[in-house]
Amino acid sequence: MSGRNHILNLYKALLRESQKFASYNFRCYAVRRVRDAFRQNQRVSDPEGVKSLIEEALKSLEMVKRQASISQMYRADKLVIEHRK
Repeated sequence: MSGRNHILNLYKALLRESQKFASYNFRCYAVRRVRDAFRQNQRVSDPEGVKSLIEEALKSLEMVKRQASISQMYRADKLVIEHRK
């Protein structure tokens, strides 16, 4: 797989996992943090820098998976903003 496709798949996986948080606030924060991190580092072209960022993103993905599954165990009532008409 090419480097660009690998990074895009990692980005999509992080966004997908971030959507699994039970809490609205955590969901929004996680999605915003993923987007900001990728946007901030989009111009990095140094191969070593890219490699370290990918490793960091993979660790973050595993952490988000763990935290999202834990948040599913301890659900709370939905916030007013989450209710659809």
